[in-house]
Amino acid sequence: MMLMLFCFSYIFAAGYDFDKLSTLARQQYGEEAQKDIQELQQLVSQLKTAPDAEKLKKINDFFNNKITFGDDIDIWGKSDYWSTPLESIGRQAGDCEDFSIAKYIFLKAVNIPNNKLRLTYVKATLNNNGQRSARAHMVLSYYATPQAEPLILDSLVTEIYPASVRKDLSPIFSFNDKGLWVGNSASPKGDAQSHLSRWRDVLLRMQMDGLE
Repeated sequence: MMLMLFCFSYIFAAGYDFDKLSTLARQQYGEEAQKDIQELQQLVSQLKTAPDAEKLKKINDFFNNKITFGDDIDIWGKSDYWSTPLESIGRQAGDCEDFSIAKYIFLKAVNIPNNKLRLTYVKATLNNNGQRSARAHMVLSYYATPQAEPLILDSLVTEIYPASVRKDLSPIFSFNDKGLWVGNSASPKGDAQSHLSRWRDVLLRMQMDGLE
């Protein structure tokens, strides 16, 4: 039994190698990025056995506070780039995909099951000084049960609300590392990695950083 527990602990730790992540943060981005990774490691350790509501709030707050919203062209010189959590923390900047990816990865690290989490593309309706406009946006959705109304973790609105409260958002499709869903469908329509090349690419780069 002890050997089985040791093996399980080793496998889990191998998915989130904070020593490697911390070293890369210092090498690539400097001391401040390393301190942020160490703070994140402490938070993850504290949250492992916490209620889901606390996990959602604290991981959501961590990344909303550490990362400043920016466009990919300004941060990376590319029109569309999905950054790893290490890159987002290192640059202290990211767009909606980057916020959502980081929250997804580290909510899994604090033992939120993968089937409760989906990265969700939405059409967001914005109101700027009375001028309404719509744009593509990504949030992270949390489902307490498969049929439950999701909670929305967002970079535009920092509080976590049920989807019904976020009338400014209209879902288009959602995904995680196991499936792809269209609209509000409860059943997956396929494998996200085979359909989304940027998702497949960022998952591989996260593995190189010591994540997953």
